[in-house]
This record gives sequence, C-alpha cells and structure tokens, in this order.
Amino acid sequence: MFDRIKEDIHTVFSNDPAAKSTVEVILCYPGLHALWFHRIAHWFWQRNHRLAGRFVSHLGRFFTGIEIHPGATIGRRFFIDHGMGVVIGETTIVGDDVLLYKGVVLGGTSLDDKKRHPTIGNNVVVGTNAIVLGNILIGDNCKIGAGSVVTKPAPPNSTIVGIPGRTLESIRKESKNTHDLEHGKIPDPITDILNTIIKRQEELEEIVYHENRSAEDRKMMYKELYELNKKYEEKNDEE
Repeated sequence: MFDRIKEDIHTVFSNDPAAKSTVEVILCYPGLHALWFHRIAHWFWQRNHRLAGRFVSHLGRFFTGIEIHPGATIGRRFFIDHGMGVVIGETTIVGDDVLLYKGVVLGGTSLDDKKRHPTIGNNVVVGTNAIVLGNILIGDNCKIGAGSVVTKPAPPNSTIVGIPGRTLESIRKESKNTHDLEHGKIPDPITDILNTIIKRQEELEEIVYHENRSAEDRKMMYKELYELNKKYEEKNDEE
C-alpha cells in the first residue's frame, strides 16, 4: 500500500512542474485525493458493498469536485491535473500512465446494464473539457485535444481533435511514460482543408488572369490542377 502511495506522489511530480514538495502534493492536489477515495470506494464495490462504495465515492466528489464511479477500473500512475468537473463512469477502464485535465468526461451512451463507457489505453492524454462517450477503445499513446467530443474508436499513437472527434495520422513519437503538454500544436484538419482550397483558388487565378500563356503551358497547368483536385478529393474522403 505504501509503495502505491509513493508511486502516486511520484506521478504527480512527473506530470506537474508546479509541484514543489511532497507535503504540498499530499495536501493540495485534488486529483490525488480523488484517486485515493476511488481506491477505497472500488474496494467496497468489488466486495458487493455497493452503498458503501457509492457513499465513499460521493465523499470524494464533495471534497475534490471529481466524480469517479466506484465501479470504474483505474490503472497505475493515473493523474488528474486540477480535476474540477471530471466525470468517470461505472464501466470505464483506464490503463496505466494516463493523464486527464480539468472537465474531462468519460461517459456512457446507453441505458442498458452492460459495458457502456470507454476503455482508455496506456499512456493517453485527454485534454481539458474533452468528452469521450460510449463503449469505444482509445488506443495506447493517443492524445485527445482540448474540447474534443470523441464517439468513435481511435487507433494507437493517434491524435483526435474537433467536434465530432477526427482521428489524425499517427504523429506521437514520445518515449514511454512521457506526455506532450503542447496542446496548442495539435494539427487542425479543418485548417488543412481550407489551405488546400486557397491553393486551388490561386491555381485557378493563374489560369484565368494569364491568358497570354502558351498552349503547352496551359496544358501543363490544367494537368497540375487536375492532380491537385484529385488529391483534395482523396483527402476529403479520408476526413
């Protein structure tokens, strides 16, 4: 038990450069307190003491502003930064080395008594106010951008942004147990499409406003425009 507590405290230092001392972490980090409340509540829940589990979970919510259902399964080295407004549903499964920010919701989309909440893989970062809904799998090493709404599975090593969440190419190459906190550098697929449209417009203007080009030049430009249009359509289909 004490080894796990030490690991929890070390996890805070690993994920938050603002942490200055062990005493500060123990007294002033609601994400850590919520995790400890959850372990007690989960212990009761597994032994079929459902009311006791829910009551301990409710106490954790009251003191921390973080609601973790006692039925949820949480892995090791889990950290909630700030944490106010975080909600984790009953059948949620969270892997190891997962980092959540303020306002994250891991919610369900069904009223049936079955697996209805997401499964989060190892080494995943979920940005501020992001929402992950339903019985879906978020693969290892994924990063979910702030404010995204994710309703579809995501493959490992991918980045998900937007509403609804769009899965981008696998761009994360960090080593194990490290988190990239630069959410402002997450690619925007909408911006990429707009840039492509602007480029196509410039090509069209070249054709319209340069009538003195030779027939060979025009033929080459039409060919380039056709190839550009083809690439745009393929990219639009992928999105």
